[in-house]
Amino acid sequence: MLRPYDAACAGGVMRVAPEGWPFILPGWALVVLGAWVARGSPWVWGPETALFLLAVWLLVFFRDPVRTGPRGEQFVIAPADGKIVDVAVVEEPMYLKARATRISIFMSVFDVHVNRYPASGTIELVRYHRGKFLHAASDKASLDNEQASVGLRTGRGPVLVRQIAGLVARRIVTDGTPGGQARQGERLGMIRFGSRVDVFLPSAARAAVRVAVGERVRAGATLLAEYAP
Repeated sequence: MLRPYDAACAGGVMRVAPEGWPFILPGWALVVLGAWVARGSPWVWGPETALFLLAVWLLVFFRDPVRTGPRGEQFVIAPADGKIVDVAVVEEPMYLKARATRISIFMSVFDVHVNRYPASGTIELVRYHRGKFLHAASDKASLDNEQASVGLRTGRGPVLVRQIAGLVARRIVTDGTPGGQARQGERLGMIRFGSRVDVFLPSAARAAVRVAVGERVRAGATLLAEYAP
């Protein structure tokens, strides 16, 4: 028997992240209940329309599309859908312990929120940090907000990915564990509901950044940075 997630993946139907079903199923149950009540109460059609739009939005929010793009150890690909809000050189003391190029991606509530590994390698660090819920696009969010950090040892050196909660996001899901293997473009986790993902690359690695502030990127498909051959 197919589980709900398996059924959603079969036959070319839109894939849905498993974390979405506890929200999607009750949402659509309310839509069905509202439609039944509205048969004898025309005034219910207003709230019913709002419920229907919310249920559709939940399907869109939790979608998990198949992605293809550049693959190889010389490439660093986007771990999240959204807009580049910052590219800066900063100190990264947790994992890289060095100056690093930080590329920040802000995800609105309309973007896909499944996150993907930007590179292949061994997971050396998974660390969760409780914090605030500031607007995820602000610079302070990278330091002060609730977040989960994943450190990867890749063929071109260490890479740090940081999932950051925002004003609306209150649940960070990180799938990997230390010692596990990460494969470029595969699922890393997800954040509910609006949030940000930062990628840190050691400055010493001299990776050329291939995106600019304001550009939109797609997880698992857009090239963020490229190492020299």
